[in-house]
Amino acid sequence: MCSKLIFVAALVAAVVAHPEDTPGYGYSAPAASPGQYDFNYAVKDDYSSNDFGHQEARDGYNTQGSYYVLLPDGRLQKVAYTVNGDSGFVAEVSYEGEAQYPEYKPSYNPAPSYA
Repeated sequence: MCSKLIFVAALVAAVVAHPEDTPGYGYSAPAASPGQYDFNYAVKDDYSSNDFGHQEARDGYNTQGSYYVLLPDGRLQKVAYTVNGDSGFVAEVSYEGEAQYPEYKPSYNPAPSYA
């Protein structure tokens, strides 16, 4: 019975002396500051016809960037975009080249069937 009383008293003391209630203790999050960065990458692989890349720069709430990709029809799709504060994502899409659709030629030749 005495050990239960000591346990309850220790629990009450821990709750009462919680560090969040004491000034000077606890965690306060640092003030949020807008980011600043610049990055880019590009991939061009002639063997597999992969050609794509991305570039973006941010200074505060102003973001500008672009990306491009070689489409399966042979055109290059480019997207240039900006984001400034609460204005949202504003994109301009453009294409280079003309779509090519080569004639389909199946490579499978079934063996003759003898019934």
